[in-house]
Amino acid sequence: MQAKEIVEVILSEYEGVIAKSSWGETALFYNPSKVLPNGVYFCTIKEKNGENDKSSELDREGVFRLSIGVSKNSYEKMFGLRPKRPAKGDKVDLKDSFVALNKLMPHPIYAWMSWLQVLNPDEATFSSMRPLLNEAHTNAVIKFNKKMAKKPKH
Repeated sequence: MQAKEIVEVILSEYEGVIAKSSWGETALFYNPSKVLPNGVYFCTIKEKNGENDKSSELDREGVFRLSIGVSKNSYEKMFGLRPKRPAKGDKVDLKDSFVALNKLMPHPIYAWMSWLQVLNPDEATFSSMRPLLNEAHTNAVIKFNKKMAKKPKH
């Protein structure tokens, strides 16, 4: 699958999701009717290295990273305890190399927040991730609703 194709699938299948692209990354937020400046992160597609994020070697021809945030429970069922937050510009302290294609693994920077990554997922891998994408979307909806409940009414 291509990055653009994944973005199109997510936008068409998940209600209330909007895309914002900048600096080689497309962030997908839950933000129905665009009532917040951004909304709540749901997942991202990153197509190039960032200044503090080179662990996935996204400078390789055609390589992109799909990242999603899941619950602590889901993360720990798949990968064990979450790592500690890395220092700025560092990656999490895990044995993973973070460069394998088409393999679901912890995110090199945000695993401490229960984020996962897969580089260049094929259709079978993307399909197998649907329950995780559903969970990430549901979690974003819950967080969004909490934000809206706290927002002052005019």
